[in-house]
Amino acid sequence: TAWRVLESGGSELDAVERGCGQCEIDQCDGSVGYGGSPDESGETTLDAMIMDGNTMEVGAVADLRRVKNAIGVARKVIEYTKHTLLVGESASLFAVRMGFPYEDLTTQKSLSLYSEWLNQSCQPNYWKNVVPDSSKSCGPYKRHEEVTYKEEQTSSLRSVHNHDTIGMVVIGVTGTVASGTSTNGAIHKIPGRVGDSPIAGAGSYADSTAGGAAATGDGDIMMRFLPSYQAVEYMRMGRDPTVACQKVISRIQKYAPKFFGAIICANTTGSYGAACNKIPGFTQFHFMVSSPLLSRPTEQVVDCI
Repeated sequence: TAWRVLESGGSELDAVERGCGQCEIDQCDGSVGYGGSPDESGETTLDAMIMDGNTMEVGAVADLRRVKNAIGVARKVIEYTKHTLLVGESASLFAVRMGFPYEDLTTQKSLSLYSEWLNQSCQPNYWKNVVPDSSKSCGPYKRHEEVTYKEEQTSSLRSVHNHDTIGMVVIGVTGTVASGTSTNGAIHKIPGRVGDSPIAGAGSYADSTAGGAAATGDGDIMMRFLPSYQAVEYMRMGRDPTVACQKVISRIQKYAPKFFGAIICANTTGSYGAACNKIPGFTQFHFMVSSPLLSRPTEQVVDCI
């Protein structure tokens, strides 16, 4: 979809918006768009961002409720405001003022995911150091009067079947770069949680003087390292896109060896690469590429490191 937009004369930002928007409509992997990843209250909320690598403008929304086209709303943040990120109920009100309809993001699928989770004593969830014991029962939770911090070694709730974000980097014919992301976030997240996807430099980053990158995976960990920004900076230093991606993954591995995550990188000449962290059940990362050198969109695979 994004490639067709470019071929028909659309801008790089148009391509990102329409490409990510198609994934929202298709409910890609159940982890993008409406009807997936219900939070602890059973509600699906959306996060998205879009970035213009020429002007360095970013538009983003987080915890967007009852509006399906999150990437479209993010684009309007660039076009009609001087802000970068709008969140929650206020982001939804902004969307309506921009002409987006209120729609229910809940489906039978998301309702069944939610009730199944409740029947499993709310496992897994994202709480720690609370009473009652969050590893055994549902909330509401309260904090312990005395907290004993222990290193969390639980494996990620995300998996190869739940990439949790559509990330896209578009390089125009003149080297102009745009990037974007859209997601419904971590399944069973605590309401109000925002991951890496709508955060500039974390979920994606675009700079027309160097390249673009987009990340997917365990956003709570990955956002702490601004992986997309870091990857673009490595490419600015002349690193090959594959090497830039690998270096970013290696940095995070030092602190969170069991994290689930991957990153795609492309430079202004159209070279591209990707890297992922190898964990049980996730040893390869698949991504799609369209370019003048390829007759059609092609699936690429990299081995995780």
